[in-house]
Amino acid sequence: MNPPAPTDALPTVLVVDDEVRSQDAMRRTLDEDFTVFTASSADEARGLLERQPVSVILCDQRMPGMTGVRFLKEVRERWPDAVRIVISGYTDSEDIIAGINEAGIYQYILKPWAPDHLLDSVRNAVEAQALQRQTRRLDLELRTATGVLRQRTATQIDRARASFGFERIVRADGSPLDAVCALAQRVARYDIAALVLGESGTGKELLARAIHYASPRLSGPFVVENCAAIPETLIESELFGHKRGAFTGAYEDTPGLFQRAHGGTVFLDEIGDTSPAFQVKLLRVLQEGEVRPVGGARPVPVDVRVLAATHRDLEQRVREGLFREDLYYRIAGVTLTVPPLRERVADIAPIARRLVQDVAAELGHPGASLPDEALACLMAYPWPGNIRELRNEIARALALQDGRELTAAAFSGRVLQGRGAAGDDLRPAIPQSGTLAQRLDVIEAMVLRETLQRHRWNKTRAAQELGLSRVGLRGKMQRLGLEK
Repeated sequence: MNPPAPTDALPTVLVVDDEVRSQDAMRRTLDEDFTVFTASSADEARGLLERQPVSVILCDQRMPGMTGVRFLKEVRERWPDAVRIVISGYTDSEDIIAGINEAGIYQYILKPWAPDHLLDSVRNAVEAQALQRQTRRLDLELRTATGVLRQRTATQIDRARASFGFERIVRADGSPLDAVCALAQRVARYDIAALVLGESGTGKELLARAIHYASPRLSGPFVVENCAAIPETLIESELFGHKRGAFTGAYEDTPGLFQRAHGGTVFLDEIGDTSPAFQVKLLRVLQEGEVRPVGGARPVPVDVRVLAATHRDLEQRVREGLFREDLYYRIAGVTLTVPPLRERVADIAPIARRLVQDVAAELGHPGASLPDEALACLMAYPWPGNIRELRNEIARALALQDGRELTAAAFSGRVLQGRGAAGDDLRPAIPQSGTLAQRLDVIEAMVLRETLQRHRWNKTRAAQELGLSRVGLRGKMQRLGLEK
């Protein structure tokens, strides 16, 4: 028998075999990667185990006095951390079954064994033991660190609420969005469905996230699905899940969107573009609180809150027979309408400044600024693509701009000319909300900006054309934010 203490930090292996030649053969195979101990009997091996921790035991099955399985059964009871491997020259099925059931054998290796196979088996056994220890340690940490985990979860929720709360919806004082956000905050506290209406790019998803993080479900998941982006043939599987073998390519059970959102919120964007057939299935989910995966025999209960959004006029689609009336009333418990950017011109300034900061950081140009001249140009454009178009325009301008100050010259031609993507003159667009004075200020700013732009911001010439004094023009520019 070998000395009981290893000379290095290599994993330890105990070879138990009554034939010395077999011991030597296994030692030569393993001693470069492991510290190898040998024993010629169960008694000798037992004495070594009482003094020396061992990672893996390789034990011959047929030995004088005690079989390998019987010895390893004892090892399982006294030294359960050691991974147990049986080596035998016989293929007795009863021995194999007994080894698995009674001794918890990790592997059964038949003689004559190949050196590479033996080495790989012991390596895998050592790795299995390490993973088992790590799993036990993690389980213990989880049991003893419940308070810490609870605090971490609360901290993450607070961060998410701060990032997606109503206060993060950028708007000016007195914005038409104030009333929308106030209603949404009241709705958020109650577990009822809500329908968010508005043109593409107005921030409907941002409002839905704010509702989720102001609701009792804020610790649950917020799952988003764009119904218009999923092919009709896949939308049922995507939302409700599918069972293995339900269709070609379904190699495993896959939970759907509603199951992934269990305990949280589902946001169905562009729900107005779904087919009548899908609407029937969605209505059943909302009524019954359960989904039936494609190919599944039993329904699966789900607990979710549904928020939906669309840029379409759903009431008109109901009248046209394109959207189910009963589903409409299910999802429109409360209707929230996000006005387009052209109807809240005052919001353009704070939104543009925030986007300049965010996009500049993403592009690696922190510290970029938006001077009043460039801001006035943005405010005079009606933004048919809303905030999404505004963000794209700012990103384009920042990419083309050399300095940190974003000048109006970096904007696209349609923005400089107040024209939409199709070339239609959109400058006369008048806000549909606000007092008369506020709407007249917008029109006046458009006229002043266009005149100043034609005269390359020469105030003397612009004032002459408009019939103003230079001092009067400067005063209007300052009041309307058209000058630094």
